Amino acid sequence: MIKVEFFTFSPFQENTYVLSNEKGEAIIIDPGCYFSAEQDTIKNHVLRAGLTPVQLLLTHCHLDHVFGLRWAAEQYKLIPWLHPDEHPLLQRAPESGLKFGLGFSGYTGPVNYLTPGETITLGTDTFTIIAAPGHSPGHVCFYCAAQHFVIGGDVLFRESIGRTDLPGGNLDQLLNNIRTQLFTLPEETVVYPGHGPSTTIGHEKKYNPYLQ
Repeated sequence: MIKVEFFTFSPFQENTYVLSNEKGEAIIIDPGCYFSAEQDTIKNHVLRAGLTPVQLLLTHCHLDHVFGLRWAAEQYKLIPWLHPDEHPLLQRAPESGLKFGLGFSGYTGPVNYLTPGETITLGTDTFTIIAAPGHSPGHVCFYCAAQHFVIGGDVLFRESIGRTDLPGGNLDQLLNNIRTQLFTLPEETVVYPGHGPSTTIGHEKKYNPYLQ
């Protein structure tokens, strides 16, 4: 059984996720911890819960989702996984941060590439990698069919959607991927987004104004 916990970080109010199993193995997704106190929040949670982070995943590489990537990779000696189309965004993230007055040290080490349709494992639990670009060129989501939830990044929010006015964004592509990749999941599927509260596929089918 996977335990899903999240922490909201940085001036962008980004949700960083820590998924863990009964053995204490953990996956960190989208480490957006910008301030040292936010990094301590993750570190202290891992220590208190007796967790061992074994994977570091990215739904996409906009700056608010990678503020803490270098720290997390070094802290837990992990190589991050991302879609290859997101790598240029990762490389430009520190430059983007300066535009918001949020300078930070970007991650420049090795990376692993995610392949949509394949699976990520945490012990005996599996997550399907779903391609859902539109908010960013190589955005992916991580779907746990056994427990009916998806880590959705900035694709689908509670009664909203990810913005598409950033470089590489495409509104038609985003809406199409929500309909064909996420709305085909069971309606009880919980969506854990990159910002704001969780929702469900069924709720968004009924009430999301962008998808009526």
